[in-house]
Amino acid sequence: MEYRDEVYFAGQVEAEPPFPAAEFAGRCSRIRDRMAAAGIDCLVLSAPESMFYVSGYQCEWYQAQSPPQWPAASCTVLHVDHEQPLHFDTEREAALGRITATGVEPRLFPRTALRGGAAYVADELAQAGWLRGRVGLELWSYRPNRVLSEAFQIALEAHGARVVDATFLVREERWLKSPLELAAIREAATIADVGMTAARSAIQVGVTELEVYGELVRALARAGGENTAITQPVLSGPKTVAAHALSSRRRIGADEVVTVDCSGVRHRYHANLARTFFTGEPPDDIAAVAALAAASIEVVRPLLRPGLPFRELSATVRAYYEDAGLWGSRGWIGGYEMGIAFYGDWVGNVVWDPLSDVNADRVFAPGTAVNIETQIFLPRHQGLFFAIDTLIFDADRAEVASTLPVPLGKVGW
Repeated sequence: MEYRDEVYFAGQVEAEPPFPAAEFAGRCSRIRDRMAAAGIDCLVLSAPESMFYVSGYQCEWYQAQSPPQWPAASCTVLHVDHEQPLHFDTEREAALGRITATGVEPRLFPRTALRGGAAYVADELAQAGWLRGRVGLELWSYRPNRVLSEAFQIALEAHGARVVDATFLVREERWLKSPLELAAIREAATIADVGMTAARSAIQVGVTELEVYGELVRALARAGGENTAITQPVLSGPKTVAAHALSSRRRIGADEVVTVDCSGVRHRYHANLARTFFTGEPPDDIAAVAALAAASIEVVRPLLRPGLPFRELSATVRAYYEDAGLWGSRGWIGGYEMGIAFYGDWVGNVVWDPLSDVNADRVFAPGTAVNIETQIFLPRHQGLFFAIDTLIFDADRAEVASTLPVPLGKVGW
């Protein structure tokens, strides 16, 4: 055996499963039930979140923008009649699979193919007898890209399969979370509190946004937090009206608004948290608007309960902002599902929004977790009051996950 083979296939690695094997087995069983109900015989999962959900598999690189000779063809495949999923990957990730993946049968691309491709996956599935029927692909996923996704469809159909979009099959299963998943989100919320506290301590006049960002990331990591799926912006002054801007070398000034948007992460489960600070004593008009905006969470707290209808939360939030005279000054008001997230996006699949009827008939059932965002533009174009909390709905209670205060935080200078 060549030494590289010893490393890839026999090297001693310590497994790091995020959850027990029974957790993943239960997820796969429920997914197969959904497949049967939808008439899908075989399901090819290419999204990092989906692959993680069924086995715990995770890595730092998913070939999202890689050259054609390194296609993003790794995937996990479930069949409605088989308990054990197949996981396709390059031999170079064989050790990684032993570290992170639970309960899957590895299928490694040929060495001559570097990272392999769609044709190999289709040939292997055909040989296993898994392509006799409807095959679901995650066509709404960014991974793989259009060219490779079409190559998958052509290769599968060449073996007689009928390809359908099954993106939302796993996404809908992920909406209701197990006790272990909710526990991970609660841990993530605790980590987020630590990071936000560190960010507040780092905010000073003359310090750059990037310096505060660095202290935030350092604190999250020291608290056990993993890399977040979105770069976490620290924004200052009028720049805060662009809530999706990136932290830069801009120096924080005196008498300025500073917003921090972060997530704590545990086992890839995110809990979102944002707070707004002011360097010095805020003017009366800014302080008044900020206080009204921050008070919105106190209107929400009494509503929280398992089974809370989306419509009730949306209507209550909108009525509060209208009564407070802030509705016309809003940015985005609403929230979205929190949970598994990988690089590029921590925005979940299910959105609640006072201005949209999409999802309006849903309820926050036990096992759901969402964020709630407050974006209110401050007087005189001085920036944005920005607050986010994560709401967790358990079997017998519902709660705001963070323990940190929401009102405008003043920092010394």
